[in-house]
Amino acid sequence: MWSFHSILVCFLVAAANFKPVYVLEFCESAERDCHSHDDTASSSQLSQHTVKSRLNTSLANHKHDLDQFKVSSKKLIEAFPVDEVDGNFVRTVKNCIFSKSVPTPLKGPLRLAAVSKQDVIEGILDLDVAVTRSDDFLHYASGGRLLPGSVPLAHRYGGHQFGYWAGQLGDGRAHSLGQYTNRKGEIWELQLKGSGKTPYSRSGDGRAVIRSSVREFLCSEALHSLGVPTSRAASLIVSEEPVLRDQFYNGNVKTERGAVVLRLAKSWFRIGSLEILAQYGELDLLRKLLNFVIEEHFPSINSADPDKYLVFYTMVVNETAHLIAQWMSVGFAHGVCNTDNFSLLSITIDYGPFGFMESYDTDFVPNTSDDEGRYSIGAQANVGLFNLEKLLAALSPVLTLKQRQGAKTIVKGYFDIYQMRFHQLFKAKLGLLGEEEADGYLIAFLLKLMEDTRSDFTMTFRQLSEASAQQLHNRDFTQMWALDDLSSHKLFSDWLSLYLLRLGRQINDCDEDRQRRMKNVNPRYILRNWMAESAIRKAEINDFSEVELLHRTLSFPYVTQETAEEAGYAARPPLWSKRLKVSCSS
Repeated sequence: MWSFHSILVCFLVAAANFKPVYVLEFCESAERDCHSHDDTASSSQLSQHTVKSRLNTSLANHKHDLDQFKVSSKKLIEAFPVDEVDGNFVRTVKNCIFSKSVPTPLKGPLRLAAVSKQDVIEGILDLDVAVTRSDDFLHYASGGRLLPGSVPLAHRYGGHQFGYWAGQLGDGRAHSLGQYTNRKGEIWELQLKGSGKTPYSRSGDGRAVIRSSVREFLCSEALHSLGVPTSRAASLIVSEEPVLRDQFYNGNVKTERGAVVLRLAKSWFRIGSLEILAQYGELDLLRKLLNFVIEEHFPSINSADPDKYLVFYTMVVNETAHLIAQWMSVGFAHGVCNTDNFSLLSITIDYGPFGFMESYDTDFVPNTSDDEGRYSIGAQANVGLFNLEKLLAALSPVLTLKQRQGAKTIVKGYFDIYQMRFHQLFKAKLGLLGEEEADGYLIAFLLKLMEDTRSDFTMTFRQLSEASAQQLHNRDFTQMWALDDLSSHKLFSDWLSLYLLRLGRQINDCDEDRQRRMKNVNPRYILRNWMAESAIRKAEINDFSEVELLHRTLSFPYVTQETAEEAGYAARPPLWSKRLKVSCSS
C-alpha cells in the first residue's frame, strides 16, 4: 500500500530525475565519411539506412495479406456496457463508454495520399508495405470494409471547452476498429478519423477534409520523430466525396473533398472520458473505467492498493507537466487544449489548429478561432493545470477525504515539475552540462532577446548548435539568418559573453561534442504552416509529392537533408506565409 507520504516523495523524486532525451542523429557510424562537416544526408542515403536504423526486423515477419491481419474489440466490449441503442443517429447517450457505430464508406475513387511505411505499417502493424498498394487497403483504411475481428465503436466522453463544461461530446467522426497486438506484444488501438457520422456527431457530418487530414498525418508523425509522445498516423486516404466547410466561420462555405486518416494510440481515453461519468453520477462506471485504464496502462500501480486512484493522479500530473514542457522545447502549440483533447496517457492527440511557433512570441496563437488567446503557446502550462484540476474534480467522487486532500497537494507541485523539466530541456538545447546557479538566467536572457528581435525559435537554437565556438567568438553568422537577426539586439554581446564563459567552464567538453549534443536536440526541420499549406494545395489536385517529401524530411528532423534544403525548409519563411490562418474547421 502506498502512503500519501510515499506518493509525494516518489512524485518529487520523479521530477528531480527527469533527464533530457537525446535523439540520436541518423548515421551512427564512427567512420569519417558517415557525416560531412555539416551532417548533410541525401534522401537516398536516408532511405538506404532507414530499415537498419529504425526497425532491424526481418521482412519474413510481415503479413503480406490483409486477410491475415486481425483486430479485436473483445476486451473493450467485455469490459464496459455498450449503448443499448443501435444506429448512427445523433442522441444523448448514458450509462456506457461506447456505442456501436459502423463507418460510412467514402465515395470513390479513392487514392492513397500518404503512408507511414517503415515506422507504422511495418514497425507497429507488422504489415508488408506492399499491402498498402492494394485496393483492399484503400477500403479497410477508409471505412469501406471492416478488418477481421472488428466491431467498430464510437467513444462517449464530455469535456471543458475553452474553460466551460460542454456536456456530451464524444467521437463525432471517428471509429475505433479494435485493438491490434503486434509481434512485440504491444497493444495498439486503431481508429479511423473522418469515417462518417456517429451518435456523437452533433451537427457535424462525420467527415474530415484533405486540408485537416494532411496536417494531422504529418504532424503526429513529425512530433514522434521529435521525441514527443503522440498518437501515430498509418495512412491518409483521399476521395472525391464533396464536403461543405466554412473554414473561418465567416459565411464563406466552400466544397472540399473528404479524407480519412488511419491513426493509432495505446489508448484514446482522455480526461473528458472520466468527466462525463462524474458529471452524470455514473460512479460505478467511473470506477470501472479507472480500474481498466490503470490495469492496462499503468502496470506499476498495484490494482489492490486502496490509494491506486491517487497514485494514478500523481502519475498523470507528472507526465502532463513533462509533455507540455516537451511541446515548449520544440515550439509546438496544440491550439485546442480542451479537456476532451488531453489524453490520460499524456500523449499528444487530436490534431486540429496546431502550429509551430516561428518568431519567438509567448502570445503565439495558432488557432484563429481562439479570439481571446486562451490556448496561446505561453498559456499551455497554465491550461495543463486547469485540465488537471478538472481531472481531480472527476476523480473526487471516488476518493476519500484524505485522498482528495493529498491530490490537492500533489497538483500544487505541478508547476515545480513543469519548470524543472523545462529548465532541463532548455539547458540541453544550449549544450550546458552540470548545473550552475545562473543557468536559468542565461536561458531567460536568451528568450528575452529572441522575443525582442522576433528571432526564429527553431533556427536560432539550431544555428547555435551548428556554429563553432570560433564562429560565435567572431560573431561570424554568414548564412545563419536566425542568429543574424538575434545579433541585432544591443544586449546580444552581453548574452554571448556569458554563454561562452559558461561553455568554457565545462570540463572535458570539446566544441565538437557540444555541437553534436546540441544538434541532437535542436531540430533543423519542423512542420511550419507554409510547408503544410504548400503540400495541401498540391494534394487537393492529387499531387501528393510534397506530402511524401515532408513526411520523409520530418522523419529525420535533426539531420540536414539535401532535398529539404533545396525545398527551403530551413530557410527564412516566405513572406506569403504570414497571411496563413488555421481554424477549428476540419
